[in-house]
Amino acid sequence: MTEFADLILQSGRAGVELALFVLLPVMIIMLTIMRLLEAKGILDRFVDFVSPFLRPFGIAGLGVFALIQILFVSFAAPVATLTMMDKGGISRRHIAATLAMVFTVAQSNVVFPMATLGLNVGFIMLTSALAGLIAASLTYHVFARNLSDDEENLCSHPAHPNAKNVKGLLGVINSAGQEAFNIAIGSIPMLVLALFIVNILRSSGAMGTLEGLLAPVFISLSFPSEAVLPIVTKYIAGGTAMMGVTVEYLQQGIISVAEFNRMAGFMIHPFDLAGIAILISAGSRVSSVFKPAAYGAIIAILLRSAVHIWYF
Repeated sequence: MTEFADLILQSGRAGVELALFVLLPVMIIMLTIMRLLEAKGILDRFVDFVSPFLRPFGIAGLGVFALIQILFVSFAAPVATLTMMDKGGISRRHIAATLAMVFTVAQSNVVFPMATLGLNVGFIMLTSALAGLIAASLTYHVFARNLSDDEENLCSHPAHPNAKNVKGLLGVINSAGQEAFNIAIGSIPMLVLALFIVNILRSSGAMGTLEGLLAPVFISLSFPSEAVLPIVTKYIAGGTAMMGVTVEYLQQGIISVAEFNRMAGFMIHPFDLAGIAILISAGSRVSSVFKPAAYGAIIAILLRSAVHIWYF
């Protein structure tokens, strides 16, 4: 019983430290920059400029904003945009393309905190953005080509309530800080639970058995056998939980920085059970296009993974 209690306390300490000392500072800075750009109208002008170039991929208007949100805010940020698309005049075909893109792109709430431990931020953001456009294009032109294209409203902008309901620079900073705090605090339960499961699997010896079984597969992909637990955690509990496990592995030298960068294309994106559940909750029209969006995302994620394995 004492060992069980020690595992709980160890997991709780690690989860809280990760959320408050790694995730929170990064999210405060990124959200403050984003909210200032929104409040000044710079983001809307950027969306208007970029939209014509991305329309051939099936992405325009609100879809462009969803891409910016996941790259610079968090994986859950596009939910509000997807909800607007669901209830607005955006066609189901464009919604499917946008959802596929969001599934594929690396989420900033994992990318920027992991940069402190050696993740190649520039490379992963570039490859994930390109892969996101590939996912959108495949979905729009192939997997969702039979969906309705009617009632399009490609140039819509979100209302930016988080930025426009506050006054002055200090108000924007305080609002962004509160939003970042809520994200960090909200991640603690999943982090603690994931780390606790990790510790249980280690102490029981189950993880060693699983690593032995999957070692040949991982070696063929140039992944270390120790990556079994972070990958299993990612696809069940999500990217934030995976980050909690991977930080510990990196700090202990179980996985090297080069190995983590090699696996990043396969591990850093919101296409997991937790991410899917949250993103398709944006509305009934969004959930109805999950299948074609998933097909496009899977192919693009595999391409991202291959590029990371080749480059690192």
